[in-house]
Parts: sequence; structure tokens; C-alpha cells
Amino acid sequence: MKKIRALVTVAGVATLLLTGCAVNEQPGWRPDSNGAESSDVITGTLNGSGASSMAAGQEAWIAAFQMENPGVTVNYDPTGSGTGRKQLMEGATSFTGSDSYFKEEELGGEFSSCAAGTLPWEFPIWISPIAVIFNLDGISSLNMDGATVAGIFAGDITKWNDAAIVATNPGVSLPDLAITAVHRSDESGTSKNFTDYLGAVAPDVWTVGAIEAWPAEYGGEGAQGTSGVVSAVSGGNGTIGYADASRAGDLGTVAVKVGSDYVAYSAEAAAAVVDASPLVEGRESYDLATKIDRNTTASGAYPIVLVSYLMGCNDYADDAQAELVRTWASFLVSEEGQQAAAASAGNAPISAGLRAKAQAIIDAIK
Repeated sequence: MKKIRALVTVAGVATLLLTGCAVNEQPGWRPDSNGAESSDVITGTLNGSGASSMAAGQEAWIAAFQMENPGVTVNYDPTGSGTGRKQLMEGATSFTGSDSYFKEEELGGEFSSCAAGTLPWEFPIWISPIAVIFNLDGISSLNMDGATVAGIFAGDITKWNDAAIVATNPGVSLPDLAITAVHRSDESGTSKNFTDYLGAVAPDVWTVGAIEAWPAEYGGEGAQGTSGVVSAVSGGNGTIGYADASRAGDLGTVAVKVGSDYVAYSAEAAAAVVDASPLVEGRESYDLATKIDRNTTASGAYPIVLVSYLMGCNDYADDAQAELVRTWASFLVSEEGQQAAAASAGNAPISAGLRAKAQAIIDAIK
């Protein structure tokens, strides 16, 4: 319903603009090859689908883009990452958002939206820090290393005054209180990225690796969706959980150990870990699939993040779609576009360096 209301609102705005003057008199957001804005006008319909994690961001992007380009209709269906990638391959959409980069077997398949024999591009477009949130009377922040966070969620550390927590928080009066660890009860990309961090930094403690469904053997309290986790943590005392950082609100948060420092989540720190992480080996220059370095020691980098990708064709079977995708994707990676999503949905804007790499890929779309 939220998505429908957003689209209805955009449609209303577009109607007002169109009644004020003709479409060919409206300036549109359309960068030239140097990234500067152009007054050229484009028209058409662009369909995309994919990750629900960026649904709120897509609403903000669509609203801002269509206000400046009333001749264009952009649709985004949050079907989930896997379905989104499949629909691009089947030719049902012209772009996709995905919490996971293309699998090797997918790249070996056919992409019906693309010109015959061509492959798709992908680059990070949405960076979302995942906060470790807690509710403990009188305490708003704590420092923890990865092994301690893993021990709490694996059920090995059960009291707030455990020696491992005390050691990294000198001067903080920690109570002799049971820890209630809250996790997602549904399959979740947030859980997958959070557990990927736990398995990377403390493999001897968190032994099941990156998983979307919480393992029953680790116990804890389950809650449905991000809202459920935030509600459960907020409603207790001594509770701890993990959630998209934009939903942390007034809850306490954990700064995690990176190298010799403790780093709290922030937009800058989340973007920094993406820049500090290596690309997946063996991919083409237009494929910026990134293997997040959860064990990074880069200064100021926050390693618990969810990264979502924008995906499309290097060469479209339909030239009109190529023009629309170039303009749309350029807006998404632009500083204006990233700030529009951040203001609405709380994601971390991509860095200037990543923007330049992504724009080079976009400029080559034909």
C-alpha cells in the first residue's frame, strides 16, 4: 500500500505538471557524457523489479525522477532479489535491484532484455548499515569485538556483565542481567549479511556461516521483520538485536572493533567498507560485484552492511529502453539521487569514487 500511495502521489504531481505546460516544454534530468544536466526531454515506461530492501529508496527515486521527467513512468516491483534477477533474464524488466550479485551460472544464461550475445552490468547502488541495537537502562552505546557479538547471538554469552563485555567497556556499569538476543524469525537478507559478519570475524564461535534463516540451535527470541525486531528490543530491558540502522531510533547501539579501533555505524563508515573491499575475481570491467571484507582493518570502515546492486544490459535489444536506463541509472548514482534516497530511507550514499566507476559503465550502455 505504501508503494501504491507513493506512485499515486507521483502520478498526481506529474498530472499537475502536464496541465501547466506541454511535455516538450518541461526540462528533464538527463546528464550528458560529463555528468552535467541537460534540458533534453525523454518519454516512455521503464519497468524494474527486485530487492525489497531498497523499496523505500526506489519510491524516493521514482518520485524525484518523475517530477523532473513527467514524460517517463518508472515502475519498481519489490519481488525479491532472486525473482528480480530472473525477470531481467526473462526480458520482463529492463533493470533489477538485488541484494546479491549475479551468480556465475546466471551469467552463463541468456538475458532476453539484452541484445543477443551480450551480458549485463552490475554495481552497488544501495548501501545499508546494519546496527547492533540494544536496550539497557542508562547505557546508550557499547564497544564490542566480533567474537563478543557472535558469542551473544550464539548463546554463549548470557549476562551483560560478562567479562568479555566488561573488558571492552571500562568505566561502564554493566548490570548482572540476562541478555535476551532477538533475531529475525523470517528469512532475511539482513540476517544473511549479519551472520556473514559473525562467521567471518568469529568462525570458531559462529559456525554456520551466512544464512537467511536463523539456526534453531542458537536459540534467542524470534521476531517478524525489521519492525518486529525493533519492537521486541524496544519493549524489553537487557535485549539486543540487529536491524537496518535507519530504524535504530533511540535504542543503544554497538561500535564494533575494526583493527585497533571501535567504529560506530554511519553513512560514511558504511560506504568506506565497500570502497575498501575487493571486487569478485574473474568478472568483466563492467561488473563491480564486491566481496565485502568483514575483517577489514581500514580506518573508519563499518563492516556490518547490506549492499544492493543495480543491474541492467550493456546493450539493449530496444534502443528506447537503453536511453531510459541510461538516464534513470545516472540519476540513481548522482549525488542528488543518492541524497534523495538517504533522506527518505536512511541508506548510506555511495562514495564519489564508486559513483565515477558506475557512471563510466552507464555511459557505455547502448
